[in-house]
Amino acid sequence: MTRERLYLFDTTLRDGAQMNGVDFTLHDKLTIAKLLDDLGVDYIEGGYPGANPTDTELFGKDRAFDAAFTAFGMTRRPGRSTSNDPGLATLLDARADAICFVAKSWDYHVRVALETTNEENLASIRDSVTAATQKGREVLIDCEHFFDGYKANPDYALSCAKAAYQAGARWVVLCDTNGGTLPHEIERIVGDVVREVPGDHVGIHAHNDTEQAVANSLAAVRAGARQIQGTLNGLGERCGNANLVSIIPTLKLKPEFAERFEVAISDEKLRTLAHASRMIDEMLNRAPNRHAPYVGESAFATKAGIHASAIAKDPATYEHVTPDRVGNERKILVSDQAGRSNVLSELERIGLSVDRNDTRVTRLLDEVKEREAAGYAYEAAHAS
Repeated sequence: MTRERLYLFDTTLRDGAQMNGVDFTLHDKLTIAKLLDDLGVDYIEGGYPGANPTDTELFGKDRAFDAAFTAFGMTRRPGRSTSNDPGLATLLDARADAICFVAKSWDYHVRVALETTNEENLASIRDSVTAATQKGREVLIDCEHFFDGYKANPDYALSCAKAAYQAGARWVVLCDTNGGTLPHEIERIVGDVVREVPGDHVGIHAHNDTEQAVANSLAAVRAGARQIQGTLNGLGERCGNANLVSIIPTLKLKPEFAERFEVAISDEKLRTLAHASRMIDEMLNRAPNRHAPYVGESAFATKAGIHASAIAKDPATYEHVTPDRVGNERKILVSDQAGRSNVLSELERIGLSVDRNDTRVTRLLDEVKEREAAGYAYEAAHAS
């Protein structure tokens, strides 16, 4: 059976840079862009040329990536022509393969934030897409606040999406900008949209303010969207963006998605995912999230004795995927929660082969539990 293609759009260097405490230098951006390109994502959004010196310099030279290197910026300003908008001119002159415009799709924002009319906003979308396509760029439109806008005025939100598509945008990206939409709402609304705009031209951009960004992204795919936007480790403003480090292995390893869809990331590159995740944290000088799904240090760590005993017989009893598929490793911890299997696994790890009925194993386990009751901790003290 032929699988449908899903496209991955990484915005770590643009939306991820809006997270508190994140500040990328030009060298950082180029290093991360290479990391993303090696991983195999389809689009790398580098930043907003003209908004700051780093991004302007980043897009001042041609960059040799297999991924489509993408510049971000606003549609033309209300009341200006495309030939008389300095911000748009800077964007069109950027050395980029694609341009991602952000456009209002909630009539409330059109009125309050842009202080213009609904029709002028639609004209701005059409004019900007046309100007970029005439320059030979692939065009994406981020329909900002799309889901809130759809709930308030579905006809107008849809008219924004259709205006972009009909003007020639390759991708119309539906943004849950405030991060408050729930998966069942995402699935219903995306389903409505793909009846008007073909699903292979529709993307999802989810924020994580209700801890739903990954679930919302997958719900959008189920409803017909074929591009997912996100960031490494879920970096992003406020509570972050959809975490591609969780989305990618789900698409690759879970049958619901793996049997229906293909992504550009190979099995070999999937095994570098944990390294990529930790490299980002190292560059940001922050401790990795040890409990991160798939790639965290504790993602495949087992502490309870009955779990360790089952894993010794067959790891599938307590692992939803094998850790090596994502570049992680199994850990059996020794603590006051441990059983004989935990101790045997740790002894095997350090190269000691001991019969499971050896009475010394029981004595060792009893001593660990007595010492932990006295205040010692052994689960992270492998040398002890």
